[in-house]
Amino acid sequence: MSVSHRRSVWSRRKVLGAAAGGTAAAALGAFGVARAATTSSVSPSASAAGDVVGKITVGYQGWFAAKGDGAPINGWWHWAQDMGQAPSPSNTGIKCWPDMREYTHTYQTAYANLGNGQPATLFSSYDQQTVDTHFSWMQQYGVDTAALQRFNPVGGEGPTRDAMAAKVRSSAESHGVKFYIMYDVSGWTTMQSEIKTDWTNKMKAHTASAQYATQNGKPVVCIWGFGFNDDNHPFTADACLDVINWFKSQGCYVIGGIPKEWRTGGQGTRTGFGDVYHAFNMISPWMVGAIGNVGDSDNYYQNVNTGDQAECNAHGIDYQPCVLPGDVSARQRVHGDFMWRQFYNMVRVGAQGIYISMFDEFNEGNQIAKTAETQASVPTNSGFLALDDDGTACSSDYYLRLTGDGGRMLKGQIALTATRPTQPVVSGGGTTPPTTPATGSVISLRAGVNNDYVTAENAGAAALIANRTAIGLWEQFDQVDAGGGNIALRAHANSRYVTAGSSPLIADATSIGSAQTFQLIHNSNGTVSLKAVVNGMYVTAENAGAASLVANRTAIGPWEQFGLVTD
Repeated sequence: MSVSHRRSVWSRRKVLGAAAGGTAAAALGAFGVARAATTSSVSPSASAAGDVVGKITVGYQGWFAAKGDGAPINGWWHWAQDMGQAPSPSNTGIKCWPDMREYTHTYQTAYANLGNGQPATLFSSYDQQTVDTHFSWMQQYGVDTAALQRFNPVGGEGPTRDAMAAKVRSSAESHGVKFYIMYDVSGWTTMQSEIKTDWTNKMKAHTASAQYATQNGKPVVCIWGFGFNDDNHPFTADACLDVINWFKSQGCYVIGGIPKEWRTGGQGTRTGFGDVYHAFNMISPWMVGAIGNVGDSDNYYQNVNTGDQAECNAHGIDYQPCVLPGDVSARQRVHGDFMWRQFYNMVRVGAQGIYISMFDEFNEGNQIAKTAETQASVPTNSGFLALDDDGTACSSDYYLRLTGDGGRMLKGQIALTATRPTQPVVSGGGTTPPTTPATGSVISLRAGVNNDYVTAENAGAAALIANRTAIGLWEQFDQVDAGGGNIALRAHANSRYVTAGSSPLIADATSIGSAQTFQLIHNSNGTVSLKAVVNGMYVTAENAGAASLVANRTAIGPWEQFGLVTD
């Protein structure tokens, strides 16, 4: 395994290992307490809501690859310690197993079969379908913005990371999710000049996307790693301040991923970095490894977060604290109670935004992406825990749903509450979420609003309508892969593809174009919804099912939900 690979997998965890044992109260020296007390009375208005203020941002690694996926790095990147060999119990880089049921491209590992007898396969981030799947989840569960992690791009990882930036942009544009570049400078000793060149020659081009995140009218960029007191972050304060000010001179809104001791002082932060921390437009102190239970979160809220927020208010800095689901392997999650307590504490402290660490961090076990629910979905010889580790069944999308509710509380859409509103398993269903039928499957759709099946009326000559009580030929459709994680529907009634647009849906096309392409969205209650690519609208059973189906809704309600029946 290369040095750069080792750094990018383990750097953040190493940073916090030594500090995790200390309490927040012990870290608060007299300087930190006095400073918070003298500045908290000055509270300029925070930035107005934008793409990071008032929003939920997830850290997106996008750093998994597999042999045979076509990625330039050509190996089991981040899945294995030795990426030249297939992942196995003795060659692993992860702490838990993903739920693999929605990935169409998978790669065989050297683990034993799953508990249910299925082969132990993993995804590659290099496949566009993987990124599309992840961003469709973000869209479905209310994630506003994704921060694409970008480690040193100058070495051997560079071509793969460049490609991932383009793939993330494509998926963000397809699914209406904002994104921005988040540089991680861990181990990047020559970053002071090279980060500027990389932005100018490569990453800045992505700001032309309508989905590139902006705040206060400026493109967002984050730099993670300034001020950490370890050998992997040896930068001087002057060098760091130079980089921050350079990005500001380029018209950027600059976020800093910084040590949790940034204000109070302590072993985790270098001395003399006060001006660096205060130069950022927004700060996001790193918390992975610092807290592991509800009591830790409350302790940090009282002794650290309140002072951090006051300091940010005093200096006109936006505050974006981390919220983490907890390490599955360390049994930190307690079926969502740990994560929800953090949401509660960060909303009541008045944070301007929240950063979820992370979306797909299977290496640290802190991912919110769909994860194995039970041992039936875990390799039998892996030793990995599943989401039911404490005896409470949790659906694989549980932490995505929890994130969605946390976002609603941040935005004031639900009241501030210490009681977790999200159930580990959706009502009326088991722990198994719906899965997308394989390409070529025959499906039928049953409208939730009236419980009738969708039919291609008059043998396909008339518009689709939900008015049948049983499935016949007219109520059957082939689900066809339309590319980019999307589908098309071919009616058995006349072998034509269903077309969407301003008019009602009708099976009238002989080929697939944008008007025949749909995003299939899995809702948390077990139903599905269809989003027409041609206009970005959801398909509805109009007039409570009494009128034809049409793609003209901007949100999902009862009329836009359908049962998916695999014939």
